[in-house]
Amino acid sequence: MPPALSLDQLRTAVSQERIDTVLLALTDMQGRLQGKRLVAKHFLDEVVEHGAEACNYLLAVDVEMNTVPGYAMSSWERGYGDFEMVPDLATLRPVPWHSRTALCLADLRWAGGEPVAASPRQILRAQLHRLAERGLEAFAGTELEFIVFRDTYEEAFERGYRHLKPANQYNVDYSLLGTARVEPLIGRIRREMTAAGLVVEDSKGECNDGQHEINFRYGPALQTADEHSIYKTAAKEIAALEGMAITFMAKFNEREGSSCHIHMSVPGLDEQGFDRFVAGQLACLRELTLLYAPNVNSYKRFASGSFAPTAVAWGHDNRTCAVRVLHGRFELRLPGADVNPYLALSAMIAAGLHGLEQELELEEPVTGNAYVADKPRVPTTLRAAREAFAGSAVARAAFGEEVVAHYLNNADVELAAFEAAVTDWERVRGFERL
Repeated sequence: MPPALSLDQLRTAVSQERIDTVLLALTDMQGRLQGKRLVAKHFLDEVVEHGAEACNYLLAVDVEMNTVPGYAMSSWERGYGDFEMVPDLATLRPVPWHSRTALCLADLRWAGGEPVAASPRQILRAQLHRLAERGLEAFAGTELEFIVFRDTYEEAFERGYRHLKPANQYNVDYSLLGTARVEPLIGRIRREMTAAGLVVEDSKGECNDGQHEINFRYGPALQTADEHSIYKTAAKEIAALEGMAITFMAKFNEREGSSCHIHMSVPGLDEQGFDRFVAGQLACLRELTLLYAPNVNSYKRFASGSFAPTAVAWGHDNRTCAVRVLHGRFELRLPGADVNPYLALSAMIAAGLHGLEQELELEEPVTGNAYVADKPRVPTTLRAAREAFAGSAVARAAFGEEVVAHYLNNADVELAAFEAAVTDWERVRGFERL
């Protein structure tokens, strides 16, 4: 697709004072947008040609933006220097929910010109290059669920994220009546995303209280990952503007979790090649789960009868399986809404290429309930997924030692933070009775 906003259109809009700010954004390890608000004239005069600097700690911090040890690329010992944000003008677009603002995503490179290997966008670019060497291209779509609350983000913070009011009080899956209650917000998100150049297809209610989903047009994998990250940020910002809050936690409470089912097709593969590509998904699923489920909370989704998978299995249009095959494409049902789309798509391509290179045979599909099938199980904890990733020859061959070490350290940081925390569950269980 052409950019939603061309450079010439941006120049005109700036000269006419319709745009005065350009957001230059990178995507971090969590798939979040980080960057700068640039004066539009400075973006045009300097940054388009020369890029802009950003501190390299942006790929070496925890979720709360605390500096943490263990990263080779960025540390106190290395001085926390800069890398360069190189605008990808194909991603240039208006930001209609902010006044007179545009957005451009950036690739990351070091001062010498080499790409920052651990950057999620660069990881996906590398896997797409491996596909292109075979004359192939991946197309994908993500289905991202979330829960809407009628509290503001500030109110939720002050309450410790307890006693929040969901936007719906009952299951509104496919309900037009129930979703109408939240249409002022969901409708605004659909319209603002369309105005930003994303192709919106639909929105619908989901099972948990206040749970909803908005779906976008299937497209080239990098474009899909970019738009996923833009939309996720935008949905939170628009919710805040409406005095509400959205969470993309994989499992907010003990009810249904929020998923991010990912559909993928690889045009040019014949039937045998497609089968091998799917076989690769199954063969590598356990060892690449860390890239599909990156947080402690991610693993709370994997429960029997929950529509989140527990078995490493595939089936034709079978939602109990981790991999669901439909008419020339497959759906990976493992990731939750907290997934980094660049890393998940990279893992899917790496697994598929493994299937092609090893000429793997696709096992027989599961035709019944995969939750009770005699199949290997999906990892149930972040620690188990971390260990599987650490021992993965596929990951090291596909991504390289630098990337594997970087994301293992990310898992170690998350595990250490969780294991040091004292939870509400522990207080309720033990305050009086222990």
